[in-house]
Amino acid sequence: MRHPPRSVLLAVAGSVALIAGATWPVVTAQGAAPLCTVEYSVTGQWDAGFQGAVRITNNSTALSSWTLTFDFASGQKVTQGWNATWSQSGTTVTAVNESYNGALGTGASVSAGFLASRSGTNAVPTAFKLNGTTCNVDSGSTPTPTATATPTPTPTGPPDGGGAPPALHVAGNRLVDAGGTAHRLLGVNRSGGEFMCVQGRGIWDGPVDDAAIGAIAGWKADTVRIPLNEECWLGLSNIKSEYGGAHYVDAVKDLVARVEAHGMTPVLELHWTQGQYTGNSAGCTDVHATCQKPMPDQQYAPAFWSSVAGTFKNDPAVVFDLFNEPYPDRATATTTQAWQCWRDGGTCPGIGYEVAGMQDLVDAVRAAGARNVILAGGLAYSNDLSQWLTHRPTDPTGNLAAAYHVYNFNSCASESCWNSTLVPVAAQVPLVAGEIGENTCSHGFVDQVMKWFDDHGLSYLGWTWNTWDCSSGPSLIGGYDGTPTAYGTGLRDHLRALNG
Repeated sequence: MRHPPRSVLLAVAGSVALIAGATWPVVTAQGAAPLCTVEYSVTGQWDAGFQGAVRITNNSTALSSWTLTFDFASGQKVTQGWNATWSQSGTTVTAVNESYNGALGTGASVSAGFLASRSGTNAVPTAFKLNGTTCNVDSGSTPTPTATATPTPTPTGPPDGGGAPPALHVAGNRLVDAGGTAHRLLGVNRSGGEFMCVQGRGIWDGPVDDAAIGAIAGWKADTVRIPLNEECWLGLSNIKSEYGGAHYVDAVKDLVARVEAHGMTPVLELHWTQGQYTGNSAGCTDVHATCQKPMPDQQYAPAFWSSVAGTFKNDPAVVFDLFNEPYPDRATATTTQAWQCWRDGGTCPGIGYEVAGMQDLVDAVRAAGARNVILAGGLAYSNDLSQWLTHRPTDPTGNLAAAYHVYNFNSCASESCWNSTLVPVAAQVPLVAGEIGENTCSHGFVDQVMKWFDDHGLSYLGWTWNTWDCSSGPSLIGGYDGTPTAYGTGLRDHLRALNG
């Protein structure tokens, strides 16, 4: 979000009816324990398809590799999956372990998920085999079909805001936890760390103590995105010492710890950077990190990410968002030039400083030894992902996701645009709407956004958890106790309905 002037503040298409983790429990006969058990669940479904998951538990001799098979009975067809290599021949579905999850010790479990097409009914498979052994049956009895119970809803995220947040990684086009269970990032932005320090007014805008972070958790958010300033983190000479360098780093570490203590995922994001830009749509003429620049600078942005990655590389719950809202398309003559600048950096047409491309920043994070999930937003203030797949950076860890921002005043702010540009991206990599919002002091638009993203199993974070005037910038709250604005009510009530 481009802040209001005062503080320079302010995948699959279709009509979906999500079933929140509908699970069919395993039922077995009395007697010896099954040699293996499989829990099958439908985590979301729509008119022409659904999302499913399996949880496999090995109760027999340890396995070095595994293959799961089952049959669909009503014409379902697997189209893609994660945490396993999925295939289908006729009615028979096969899931083979990936290289990283083949070992399955006695008593150990592994989860995998998939998307599938369907028409009409969505009958549940009645028999599963693990390496040829029939699961969910008494090991001393004749195999009988797995019984199923009436599906019961389960929350889509942590219901109480407590406990440790998940250690995340990318599996196919989903963010998953250490056990392979798909996880969505649903929450808010907590602005302040990008502008207060460079303006010499502090580090955070408003309280970030335990009570304040607890209020965010009280909305049933599972994620907090934290915008940062590279000059403040690096302690450059233009920043007051009490607000920069070690003081700033420690403040960020403390906030991350409080967010995690409430069971929420922290997303650390580079918001404001150096580089003098006075061209089209310039937010300021200052060389310093006092506004949103079209691209990060080569002089300091890689150093920022090297330091941040080194600080949090041992905490896989932390997600890194490389750069808030790139807009090299406003400076360059062609879209091709803009996307090349976005990925490769260097000397970009229309931008008077040396640019750090997304590849430079990915490389800086990985060179620091961090395997954390990385988000990379596209052009047009992260509202354009049309060529994201063509120009995506190379990540040796495979933990790269796409970031997208959408407000009611953006160009790509309709279902037709989302269907044409977001669905192809979301089919290949996780997609996170790092900012959603509207400048109407209402929530009609974000309600539409949340429904579409829910229907497609994607993540979103509301802008912003700050007590600003919602008419000058989307502000979710009127008080840091969590009292919502008319706009914030929509996000609060929706998160509570999903995770409450």
